[in-house]
Amino acid sequence: MARKANTNTAGAAENPGRLKQIVLTYKMTRKADPKVGLVVAGVGIVVLGVLLAIGFAIGHPLYLGILGFVLALLAMAVIFGRRAEKAAFGQMEGQPGAAAAVLQNIGRGWTTTPAVAMNRNQDVVHRAVGRAGIVLVAEGNPNRLKTLLAAEKKKMARIVVDVPVRDIIVGNDEGQTPLGKVRTTMLKMPRVLSGPQVTATNDRLRAMGDLMSNMPVPKGPMPKGMKMPRGGKMR
Repeated sequence: MARKANTNTAGAAENPGRLKQIVLTYKMTRKADPKVGLVVAGVGIVVLGVLLAIGFAIGHPLYLGILGFVLALLAMAVIFGRRAEKAAFGQMEGQPGAAAAVLQNIGRGWTTTPAVAMNRNQDVVHRAVGRAGIVLVAEGNPNRLKTLLAAEKKKMARIVVDVPVRDIIVGNDEGQTPLGKVRTTMLKMPRVLSGPQVTATNDRLRAMGDLMSNMPVPKGPMPKGMKMPRGGKMR
């Protein structure tokens, strides 16, 4: 009985959390897409209406009505998900690190490392490794990014000779990939590596390190009131 009660309590706790998340997502989406509610509701009504009409035509309105209700909910969820994703990309676009956020949610089969290269202007290159090989995703000024990408590709060529290296420059100009299409573009790339090859490639790149892991970090907390000398060295 106690175990059953605990299970019911956990389920009850999860449902309000999910509903709250859906409501929050809807509110955020509506700010960027004010018509999202009308569009989603319209899709549901059309799908349900079509199935009901077919049901009356063939003499089975109840069965088709139930099926129409289920399909209407499914269609509404799909449309809402797409518009919510589009609104989220619209809000992230132009923000530093937006491409890294997309890569972190690209899905299974990819290992992403943010900020493997960066310059003083905050142009940055991220790296993703998967069955398609190595993909360098760059965001910032296109002219400056060419130098960063060339240097990173040269580094890759010394470590992983037999692995293809592709690059994506995030943007809306010619030759660039919009932020909202980065994930789709990468998932459509041809798979040229096997699972073990992907693992071996990740191991080699991990041994090389990256910008963040190679950055010197002071050990332990800095005592309160201590000031860094102008020369940058602790005395």
